[in-house]
Amino acid sequence: MELLKIKNLSFTYPNCDKKALDGIDLSIEKGGFYLLCGYTGSGKTTLLKLLKPETAPFGEKTGEIEYSDVFGSEVSPFDIGFVSQDPNEQTVTDKVWHELTFGLENMGLSKKEIRLKTGEAASYFGIAEKFNCSTDSLSGGEKQLLTLAGAVVTNPKLLILDEPTSQLDPITAVSFIDTIRRVNRDFGITVIIAEHRLEDVFSLADRVIAMDAGKKIACDTPENVCSLLKDSRLFMGFPSSARIWRDSGSSGRCPVSVREGKAFIKEIFGEHIAEYVPEKSEINESPEALNVKGVWFRYEKDLPDVLRDFSLSVKKGEIFGILGSNGVGKTTLLKVLAGLNKPYSGKIRVFDKKIEDYKRGALYKSCVALLPQDPKTVFIKSTVREDLEDILINCGAKKDDARKKAEETAAGFGITELLGKNPYDLSGGERQKCAMIKLLLTDPEIIMLDEPTKGLDAYSKNRLIELLNSLKNEGKTIIAVTHDIEFAAAVSSRTALLFDGELIAEGEPREFFKANTFYTTAAYRIANENIKNAVFCSEVCAAVKEYTGKNE
Repeated sequence: MELLKIKNLSFTYPNCDKKALDGIDLSIEKGGFYLLCGYTGSGKTTLLKLLKPETAPFGEKTGEIEYSDVFGSEVSPFDIGFVSQDPNEQTVTDKVWHELTFGLENMGLSKKEIRLKTGEAASYFGIAEKFNCSTDSLSGGEKQLLTLAGAVVTNPKLLILDEPTSQLDPITAVSFIDTIRRVNRDFGITVIIAEHRLEDVFSLADRVIAMDAGKKIACDTPENVCSLLKDSRLFMGFPSSARIWRDSGSSGRCPVSVREGKAFIKEIFGEHIAEYVPEKSEINESPEALNVKGVWFRYEKDLPDVLRDFSLSVKKGEIFGILGSNGVGKTTLLKVLAGLNKPYSGKIRVFDKKIEDYKRGALYKSCVALLPQDPKTVFIKSTVREDLEDILINCGAKKDDARKKAEETAAGFGITELLGKNPYDLSGGERQKCAMIKLLLTDPEIIMLDEPTKGLDAYSKNRLIELLNSLKNEGKTIIAVTHDIEFAAAVSSRTALLFDGELIAEGEPREFFKANTFYTTAAYRIANENIKNAVFCSEVCAAVKEYTGKNE
């Protein structure tokens, strides 16, 4: 049964010539699980917001969105649940139980009904122990789970999720995706979820909707979409199993999950064990850019320590990747390293100078720069152009030179069309790109990045990897906190896991990821039983081609 139908839907934001959506036709079936994917800025968020009348953006819309009789005579605000990528934007109350009751109270239900429904929801979503806790005390994963519970407790007909795992660590993200699938299966609630991290959600979808430049380019089963788009640039963001299938020159049914990928590799190799022999990595003998010894930090005297006897050495021209679960203290660590949080014990030296000896903001003048987890905090002007010009002027450039430099930089990064937009009108990925560019315009020697791939599609992520590698070759030092395992594996000189206030398992990426069970790449999980040392899809494909005699 059809839940809603989209007919020739187009949308243009104010003061923009380019359409955000262009002639979208789509049919959504009741009870279906739909995955929406596409490049950063392809129109995914715009489409999702238009489906819920209360969140529809301001602009020029043509075409129709027809809701079926399932919604009744009109669409209620509670008929469509919406979960965004940032749970902090949707948390409106101070207590967990307040958050769960908020929608129900607005529906006008009795106290008895509300008590029953919130009790059920808290138990179903596994947050009963947090029922009386402050929302500020929750981790990012717990907040996102609470947001989901608050959306589902009103029993919506349609649940929309816009990149809900973008701020979650890999383990929490898998658990969250499983919960969404359970909601779909247990209650028949129709789900439309937009994601860039496709590894764990792709195989769960009944239909995959792919978008490019505001247009729908595919809507079919996961396997069929892989076949339809195997020559598309969008394919580089598809699951590792699908990329291995395509790039190894295989035919037949495309595997779309780790389990299917393992079966695919097993069918080729049987009991044979191959080995990928990597090139030896160069040893970085540069001087230290950052040295941390015995640092202890906590936010308040009576609170537990976030960092405990923490030590770290990062060399000039090195990319150091830091992984870890939500709430473990990764963002706190970056703020301590950047001099924004002051430890109560221990020493930090930047280029062999005590961090406290950098006076009058000298630390942030072409020395250290931090890209925060929330890129919105980077912007202070009404347009991207003004923001880029402002940072250049603050760095000493004349107004005309700043304008020219901003234009040249935007063109180089492919964001010229974003210059006239308000940063708050951008998609999450577009905002992330612009924030990164603004940071780099200060020409820092040490670049600290907090979740730099958040909201980025696979193509933009690869461009970021190329950029960071070029900066490394220029002698820049980069410390990147990330939930993105594939990104960390591809870009890091060294990688470590932050746990219990200290770094553990620090080492060269290949050895680090080979030693892990959960914090490792999908390609390694797919191939490790038959191909030793292969951490990336390209390495698995090379081993497959060599074994099957398909070397080009």
